[in-house]
Parts: sequence; C-alpha cells; structure tokens
Amino acid sequence: MRTYKLTVSYDGTRYQGWQKQQSTDNTIQGILEKAIEKTAGYPVEVNGSGRTDAGVHAKGQTVSICLSGKVSETKFQESLNLKLPEDIRILRAELMKNGFHARYSASGKCYEYHIDTKEKQGVFGRRYSFHYPKYLNQTSMKKAAEILTGTHDFGAFTDKKEEKSTRRTIYDIMIAGQGGEVRIEYRGNGFLYHMVRILTGTLLDAGTGKLSMEDIYSALETGRREKAGFTAPAKGLFLKEVYY
Repeated sequence: MRTYKLTVSYDGTRYQGWQKQQSTDNTIQGILEKAIEKTAGYPVEVNGSGRTDAGVHAKGQTVSICLSGKVSETKFQESLNLKLPEDIRILRAELMKNGFHARYSASGKCYEYHIDTKEKQGVFGRRYSFHYPKYLNQTSMKKAAEILTGTHDFGAFTDKKEEKSTRRTIYDIMIAGQGGEVRIEYRGNGFLYHMVRILTGTLLDAGTGKLSMEDIYSALETGRREKAGFTAPAKGLFLKEVYY
C-alpha cells in the first residue's frame, strides 16, 4: 500500500459540509471518494485534516488516502480533476511515508475570515464574505485578539460541549483591512467546532463596542458560551492551510 496526501481547494457554497452523510451525497468527502474510486478502480477511504461546515470554503484542505500501489502523482491529479465538479479541485498530489494521516499528523492550521463592511455588499464577494455594514474599531479588535492569543480553555468558543478537551493554542491572530474589507487570519494548533466563527463574532463585537476586554477575559475564565460573541456565518470562512 502507498499513502498519498492530496491538497484540495473547494467552494463550499452548494455543499452540505465536508463529512459524508447517509442522508445526502452532496458532501466534499463523498464526492472525492467517488472520483477516487473511479480513478483507482476500487473503493478508497478519504481522511481529511478536519471537517468544514456547510458553506465553508477551503484554499488548502488536505486529505490522506491509501492506494494499492504507486501512481504518477501528476497523472492521478489530472484524472481526478477531470472527474470532479468545477468547484472542487486537487491542487497537489504527493507520495508520503506510510503512517501519514491528514488529521493525526497535522501540527496546526490556518483559517481566514472575510468581512465586507461597506453599506452595500460587493457583487463578486457576496458568496465569500460576511456583510457587516458597521464601523469597526480595529484597535479594539486587535486588543481582543491579543487576549485570545495563546493557550487557553476555549470552552466558551464552541457550540459542541462533548469535546474531550477544549484547551487549544492560538499562535497568532492577524487583522487587516481597507476599503470596507476586513480579513482576519487565525493560526493555531487546532480549532474546536465553530471556534473560528465564534472568535470572529467576538472580535466583531469588540470592534463595535458590544463586548469589552473584561467580557472577553470573563468568557475565557468561565467557559460560558453566552459570554462570547455570536457565531459568524459560514460563507466568510476559508481553511487556508494545514501544517505538518
């Protein structure tokens, strides 16, 4: 058996998230497995670095697969792309050492979130950004980001309470914006269910003055979901890169 890593880009707008489901065939993982089976000639399990919600996009999702023998990475990639819909693309195929796993071998991830603060949302960005036509104090947002950076219990920043551990490390949160467009980039060792979207809502609430710095400290200390900000919509979120 040979293990391969595939780097995948997709527009998540019309899909029901990453994870395959019995109730629908319209998932990224399910569609990838069908395309790989047609190419390889036998069923192949696709293991992703993590799940993305319905509507979330990816610039650099990674998956691992095991094939019965060695293949030409270039030809395999080209064959898959011919079988995939135009909003899912294999960017790179790489032969890896056996034992590599897209999820368990990952050391960190980078997400980015796009916000449009103009009064009227731009025509071409409306599927890939959250329209939030409010004044944002980026100084306050950056102060909030400094509080959230580091190793913390992020129990207040997830909508899934059955996580074994809610302790994570955020290495960096970068906020940049001009001309009515704001981009927030998150780098960390791992992220909980809805965590990036809740972090984004928290930073936006800090930027409008709805949440104070004391409120954010309280959210971290108490772990209470209601202390953190709202869950920003899925369409502004991109999985940018997975680190190994």
